[in-house]
Amino acid sequence: MSPATPAKPTETPTEPWRQRLIRSLLYGRNVDRAAKARARVGLAMLAFASVYALIGGRLVMFAIGADAHGARRAAAQEVVATARPDIIDRNGAILATDVKASSLFGEPRRIIDKDEAIELLTATVPDLDEAEVRERLSARKGFVWLKREITAKQQQDIHKLGIPGIGFLRENKRVYPTGNEVAHVIGLVNIDNQGIAGMEKWLDNQGLADLHRAGFATDRLQKPIELSIDLRVEHALRDELLKAKEKFHTKAASGIVSNVKTGEIVAMVSLPDFDPNNPKEAHDPDRINRLTTGVYEMGSTFKAFTLAMALDSGKISLNSMWDARGNLHYGKFTIHDSHSLGRFINTKEVFTYSSNIGAARIALGQGVEAHKAFLAKMGQLTRLRTELPESAAPLVPRRWSELNTVTIAFGQGMSVAPLQAVMGINALVNGGYLIPPTFMKRSESEAAAMAKRVIKPETSDKIRFLMRLNAEIGTAKTADVKGYYVGGKTGTSEKVINGRYAKKRVLNSFTAIMPCDDPKYQILIMLDEPQAIPETKGFITSGWNAVPTGGKVIERIAPLLGVEPRYDLPPSERLILAASRTTQ
Repeated sequence: MSPATPAKPTETPTEPWRQRLIRSLLYGRNVDRAAKARARVGLAMLAFASVYALIGGRLVMFAIGADAHGARRAAAQEVVATARPDIIDRNGAILATDVKASSLFGEPRRIIDKDEAIELLTATVPDLDEAEVRERLSARKGFVWLKREITAKQQQDIHKLGIPGIGFLRENKRVYPTGNEVAHVIGLVNIDNQGIAGMEKWLDNQGLADLHRAGFATDRLQKPIELSIDLRVEHALRDELLKAKEKFHTKAASGIVSNVKTGEIVAMVSLPDFDPNNPKEAHDPDRINRLTTGVYEMGSTFKAFTLAMALDSGKISLNSMWDARGNLHYGKFTIHDSHSLGRFINTKEVFTYSSNIGAARIALGQGVEAHKAFLAKMGQLTRLRTELPESAAPLVPRRWSELNTVTIAFGQGMSVAPLQAVMGINALVNGGYLIPPTFMKRSESEAAAMAKRVIKPETSDKIRFLMRLNAEIGTAKTADVKGYYVGGKTGTSEKVINGRYAKKRVLNSFTAIMPCDDPKYQILIMLDEPQAIPETKGFITSGWNAVPTGGKVIERIAPLLGVEPRYDLPPSERLILAASRTTQ
């Protein structure tokens, strides 16, 4: 038997040299299959981890990018709607300031279910208009306002809803702690905290709006704006005007307290007024500032200008005589006096008896051109500019004839803003210097630097004497508060209704100064269409309503202004005129 043939060993297929090279490079020469499998699993895990990391990173970037965009938007919005300085009165009382308030916004591109969002929001904030919210959230915008200035509870309730794409921005809301008190001086802002009237608008016009747009007007840079207004005096003036408005059933009432030496407006009230915290009231046309945006025939208060013009020219004296025996006929017009004396009267009586005839004759004696030139010099023929943007130009005759001079001499035929008349009267009594009025604090030295002499000092003395004499024996007696040496001039002007003067519809004014020997303050009181009451015995002229109102105002504000009472002073003839002659 032949021996068994041995089995041949199984031959391993020859591995191509290219694969051997790649395997050698990747795993080395002596790596087992288990290690090779683990490497593959690790590589797969690394690949998946990289993909997920990339996705996560992109999500984080989107989130951060959205927040950064929102932050930039919020910062830009706060530049526009916050940084306003406080406004304070001359004693530091806050008249206007900012408080933080939240506003609701939406980002339409990030809202997943708009119908659900609208339903939840309108249920939480009932005063949201569903159609308006839907329109805004349907816009292709990245940002829309839904409601400005929501309450803290509304913010909390909306936050709990957790609606994507709905958020809040902290804004500054302008508030006015004094309400109506100083409304026509302060003005108000719109929903974006931008000034739209009064001193608020003046602030923006001074460059605050530009700072907002540039991003520099931050809260830290804001210095309070200090006004010339004294809140205590403002309150007293407004309170007395409210009482007078109710008592005499007037259509409107207004008043000004001015420092005659500096031109500062210490108080200004125009009723009816408004609450700047409720902007809708400000749009009522009956609530305008009648002292700056209204123009009126000022009546007999204009006689002070007429007499000052003539006295300053040197052509007449206080004792010059004027024919008032009968009416003055000029063309088809007849000029008459309310209280005719039927005789010749002197210049002093023209003032104290408020003679239209006497004033007309005095103005005619000066001539038309001299009359126009004097009123222009007193700032009565051009628009008065102050910090308040609201102002009206005077209504001046286009062709100024002798008839115009006759009527304007006693306050008819020309209309000016009451603040404009106050400026002129200040110049008549402060020694003869025309000083532009201001609502900002101003020192006497600062005022002197811009003052312009318009009449002689001795003329100013004579006007002060006449005003004091009027309180001693004339139509201003009921305003002669003891101790304050008050002087004044009344004015009753018939209003023009349908092109004709209406005798029963009048605008009354009373201009007072105190103390007359060295004036510090002028007070203007105006009552629009006062009605006769039993106390006035059926009369509606200024002496029966505006003058006693002025007296009550003086009684209240004089102590607040630091005017010390002095008793047993000599009459004006001795205290004012005698001192003037001695000085000369």
